[in-house]
Parts: sequence; C-alpha cells; structure tokens
Amino acid sequence: MAVLNYAANYQAALAQAFPYKLKFGDLYNSPSNSLYKWEGAKSIYIPTITTSGRVDSNRDTIATAQRNYNNSWKLVTLENQRKWSTLVHPKDIDETNYTTSIVNITKVYNETQKFPEMDAYTISKIYADYLALGKVADNTVLTEANVLGTFDKLMEQMDEARVPEEGRILYVTPAIRRLLKNASAITRQITTDGSNDGTIKRTVSRLEDVIIKSVTSDLMKTLYDFTSGWAIGVGAKQIHMCLINPAAVITPISYGFAQLDAPSAVTEGKFIYFEESDEDVFVLQHMADAIKFVVQS
Repeated sequence: MAVLNYAANYQAALAQAFPYKLKFGDLYNSPSNSLYKWEGAKSIYIPTITTSGRVDSNRDTIATAQRNYNNSWKLVTLENQRKWSTLVHPKDIDETNYTTSIVNITKVYNETQKFPEMDAYTISKIYADYLALGKVADNTVLTEANVLGTFDKLMEQMDEARVPEEGRILYVTPAIRRLLKNASAITRQITTDGSNDGTIKRTVSRLEDVIIKSVTSDLMKTLYDFTSGWAIGVGAKQIHMCLINPAAVITPISYGFAQLDAPSAVTEGKFIYFEESDEDVFVLQHMADAIKFVVQS
C-alpha cells in the first residue's frame, strides 16, 4: 500500500478550500495573479506600460518615426513569511478516539487561526497599499438614509476611472449589510398626497451590479498585530465598506514547506507537524482606482 503523503494532500486541500473558507477568497482567485512573472521564489516583477496619444495625420508627408511608449518594472517581494508547528503524542490520539489526530488538529487550526489571519492580513494590507498610493478613504457615517447614496457615489467614481463594472465585489460588515437591506431609498415610492406635484419618486441603487459579501467586523479592520496569530491592532479603525475589482490586486502564495514526521527518538516518540509559507498581497499601482473604502472617521 502506498504511503500517504499527508503534507502534499494537506496543501491540495488548502488550495481547494481558499474560495470557500477565506472571507476574501475571491481575491485569491484574482485574474491578475497569472499575469506577472516570478523572480526566484519570493519576488514578482510587475510591468507597467504608458503610451502617448494620437496626433493629426495627412497624406502628403511622412513624420519622423520615434518610440511613443515607455515601460517599467516594479519588483515586489513577499514579506509575509509565517510558520506553525505542533507535537502530537500517539497515545493522545488513541485515548481521544482519534479526536486529536493531526488531520483534525490542522482542520481546526486552518478554520480558526490560519484562514482568519490571512483574511485580516489581506484587508489590512490592501488598505495600507491604498493609502501608500495616495488614496483617501471615505469617512461618511453610514445610516439607512445615506448608505445607498454613498455606495452609488463609490460606483460612480469607479465608472469615471474606467474601472470595468463586471466583477466588482462589495465587502461589508454585517451591520452595513443590514443597513443596505433596510435602506428606505431602495424601494420605489409613489406619493399620493400631492406633495410631489404628481411626479413619481424613484431611487434605484446599483446593488444588483455587484457581488455583496458580508465579513465579520473583526476581520474588517485597518490594522492588525500578527506577533502571534492575529489580533486587532492598537488604533485600528473599522472598515465599513470595501468596493473592489479583484483585478486590482495580486495575491501570490508560495508554500515553502509542509511535512508530518513520524515518531522518532529525536521527537521523543511524538508526531511532529511543521509548515512554513511565504504569501502576500499587493495593490497594482495602475489599478488603485478599482478600490474604494468607507472607513470609520
């Protein structure tokens, strides 16, 4: 019988779980991930091209040929290097009726520690890059009366920046999701008392143009402490909305190592599991307008 390669199967299971277990899993399926080439195992080259515009032409002369484009490369390096390990005594596995098997332990670790940590890092890193590129978050205090207007304003700003409408995702906290559902402006109103001079008042939001995803408020902060696991950082602000087109980010992941070793003299008769990975999130400078935030003032 073939020996089960637990580490390889663990990595395959993680890859399958990302879109479903991660709150920001759709960003890890960003179409931009496949467009950039690796330089070694930890760095990525991000190319940028600019061109000049068209000029008048005529049929009687030939203009001097010249290069009318420029290109540049930005090298970014994965800085978020994380590891985790655990010992498991075989008797603990037996005496708990396999409850504390390495499979069960890593499943709980992934769902309660690793994936939430990745979510926290993802949103806070996008926000940090967003500010570093000179962008400013909207600080509107959201209410039922203004939440749809604020959302429509963000959509309009993206439209003006020629951001593709298809694929936009709106991440909101549960409280803001409730505001969106309860917003009085989302319904069509017909006033019959004559106060509207016989006109029909109708406010239609563009919510149907985006995918709405609710994210717990603890995973929608501007700052986290990753000293051990993840914790909300001192001075962190609440992110109420993040409107984003996934193409605006790249989310490279490089699994450096994952292995389960059998009990041995070195481990004093215990199983030992260890994993280490390099992963990061980067906002593409030329796509920064495809991201909008509404953040606590």
